[in-house]
Amino acid sequence: MHHARAGRKLPRASSLRPIVPEPQIGQSAVAWSRLARRIRVPLGFVFAAFYLWRAKPTWICLAIGTVLATMGIFVRAVAAGHVEKNRVLTMTGPYAYVRNPLYLGSIIIGIGFAVAARDLWVVITILLLFLVIYLPVIRLEEAFLRGQFREYDAYAQRVPSLLPRAMLFRQMTNGFSRELYLRHREYNSLLGAAAVVAALVVKILWFRG
Repeated sequence: MHHARAGRKLPRASSLRPIVPEPQIGQSAVAWSRLARRIRVPLGFVFAAFYLWRAKPTWICLAIGTVLATMGIFVRAVAAGHVEKNRVLTMTGPYAYVRNPLYLGSIIIGIGFAVAARDLWVVITILLLFLVIYLPVIRLEEAFLRGQFREYDAYAQRVPSLLPRAMLFRQMTNGFSRELYLRHREYNSLLGAAAVVAALVVKILWFRG
């Protein structure tokens, strides 16, 4: 047990902040994870332009891709309606089945739009973005949660990170908060997906004409 030096005033317990350990990876990987977190949104806009340029949609592929993307949007929406970021460790709704339902939803959306695009380079780029950008961000965020919440280790042992064993609709939506959904502005995912679908429809009609 460490003791304070004589004459030094101990800080109040309420002023002490929990020390968040770095992820169990090298310092360069930590630095990249933080950089990836900052650049993922600008990269998303660049990828959207690349996607619309490369996409070769058909009505059937667009329909299948839209259904898959809608499933991903639903998962993200339900997750956003449960999570209270950095305040409590959310373990209800979809968080009872998977630790990162927001990212799971994004993966499903990505698969849907990859199907709609019918382009190998789009698929390769989506895989690279996940491995190089999103996976490091997930690791960094989980390291933060592990340091912020003592119960996170036990939670992580019983709940998988990205691939749920099962997901029950009723239990996923129990406790959903419309206020949280709006606060997190998760409707932007729906609006963004709708814009992409509309652009693909225009592209099909344009090339048909």
